[in-house]
Amino acid sequence: MALFASKKYTLVTVKKKDIPAGLWTKCPDCEVPTYTKELENNLYVCSKCGYHFSVSARQRVTMLLDEGTFQEMDADMISADPLEFKGPKAYKEKLESDQKITGLKDAVLTGTGLLQKQSLALAVTDSRFIMGSMGSVVGEKITRLVEHATTNRLPVVIISGSGGGARMYEGVYSLMQMAKTCAALARHHKARLPYISFLTNPTMAGIMASFAGIGDVIMAEPRALIGFTGPRVIEQTMHRKLPEGFQRSEFLMAHGLIDMIIRRKESRSIINQIIGYTHQQNKAL
Repeated sequence: MALFASKKYTLVTVKKKDIPAGLWTKCPDCEVPTYTKELENNLYVCSKCGYHFSVSARQRVTMLLDEGTFQEMDADMISADPLEFKGPKAYKEKLESDQKITGLKDAVLTGTGLLQKQSLALAVTDSRFIMGSMGSVVGEKITRLVEHATTNRLPVVIISGSGGGARMYEGVYSLMQMAKTCAALARHHKARLPYISFLTNPTMAGIMASFAGIGDVIMAEPRALIGFTGPRVIEQTMHRKLPEGFQRSEFLMAHGLIDMIIRRKESRSIINQIIGYTHQQNKAL
């Protein structure tokens, strides 16, 4: 007596084009594919190697703040074209293109909200918009946010994800924003209010050389690229091999540039603890 009835089976061949796009995402570090929904649930951190994927400014806001509490500031501010910059793509064309791609008016999102019921002022740069570079709008929005926070005695958190530094399309107008943002943060510091600078991959050039590098507490995500000029340019200029892990979070923490490295899932609780601690210290004074 046969244990199993005889049946005919048909082999089904699934072609690559029949697999829905975006169902799986390959980690650029360990190259292991992950189910995209699982990656989203893990805040876009690879569960195999811990690699932190880049995320948009709006995703950052959602991950950090209490649901439904974010109030955006200066949402309609857009860049002018003071130099009438021409190149392979004109500045106005580049702005319009990145506005469509990102849904942002420029490379930073600013506003106020609650983090575990504590009020704060938040700015997030977005590397998808001209590499998160700082033009006059980015500098103005951050300055206005900091000034609002100083007036209303709010802590400031700025999450930097910018590989572009000062925006060449605006020349000196862009460079002026480095001093302007730092001056606003100096006044905020003088008012004994905390500023937390949160560095993500990448944080480079004029961004790192201005507001990103002067936090009361500077934290970074694991393995984030942080510096002024990229390592390849430094090697070519100095004609020497750089140390292993140069300009990554871990190297910079070991050499005293940043205070702590935190995983994305820890960011809400740790930032909340720091803000709570500063409130207690100010009350004690």
